[in-house]
Amino acid sequence: MNTDRWYYRVFQNAPDLIRSLLPGSAAAASELCLAPDAPGDQLYRFEALEIKELSHRLDGVLWPRQSTGCAESGSPEFPVVLLEVQMHPDPGFHHRLAAQTYRFLQQHPQVEHWAVLVITPHNRLKLGPTQALQVFLEQQVVWLSLEELSQQPNLDPLLNLLTLPVRPESELAASSRQILARRPDLKTVVLPMLVQRFPQVTEEQIMVIAGIPREEIRHTRAVQDWLAEGRQEGEARGEARGEAKMTLRLLTRRCGPLAEATTAQIQALPLEQLESLAYALLDFQGPADLASWLAAIS
Repeated sequence: MNTDRWYYRVFQNAPDLIRSLLPGSAAAASELCLAPDAPGDQLYRFEALEIKELSHRLDGVLWPRQSTGCAESGSPEFPVVLLEVQMHPDPGFHHRLAAQTYRFLQQHPQVEHWAVLVITPHNRLKLGPTQALQVFLEQQVVWLSLEELSQQPNLDPLLNLLTLPVRPESELAASSRQILARRPDLKTVVLPMLVQRFPQVTEEQIMVIAGIPREEIRHTRAVQDWLAEGRQEGEARGEARGEAKMTLRLLTRRCGPLAEATTAQIQALPLEQLESLAYALLDFQGPADLASWLAAIS
């Protein structure tokens, strides 16, 4: 599942949600940003930026709007927020996060107040060494565990939206209806995730799960497009799973038993990279070759 892209949609449609995820912002969030009825009421705008020299696109940057008086520099109340979504183990993530953060600040010297928010499924991901980056990781990065967030009682519907990728399937119908009752305009965010979570379910059944009358889809082109795209991503995910399974079997023969983190990293690769690995492994002589290949694509 392409969760990075899905969270892009979430924050593109509800950028002020970021306020409730930063320390000390909960009270302001409940008053200002959890349910703005019009885009003009929002205090943040979402943008995906590419760091030019490294050709690396940040998952998202949330800039305060002009109405806050700190659109370019940020402020203690409205910092510029760098958003990263990391759903799989990655031994190079911590160093890459620090590098791209400071490269962003180098390219945007007007930014004075900033924060980094990293969304993870839980706190057990192996994301690389921490000793050299301890101050940055502990004091300048806000870590959001979706597992912990989903366990909070009486969770606000919009915060619940963030947990859809990790919610048990038995809870998805109730959660989706609660979200859409609060923000009907988020159909084009909720429906693609339901399609990805239920790849074998028909469009009619998806609409029932979300509590949306079937006739609405006939009049909403955006919903049709998102459902179709969600279906395509679900099919691609199924194809990638099959490719990953076969590649892992071949790698085990070439390199011996793989570490759990390595297996998870391979399973998370997109289909194109899995196909490349399937060809490359024919020349592997052992686990060192696999490690070098994975390091080269990080």
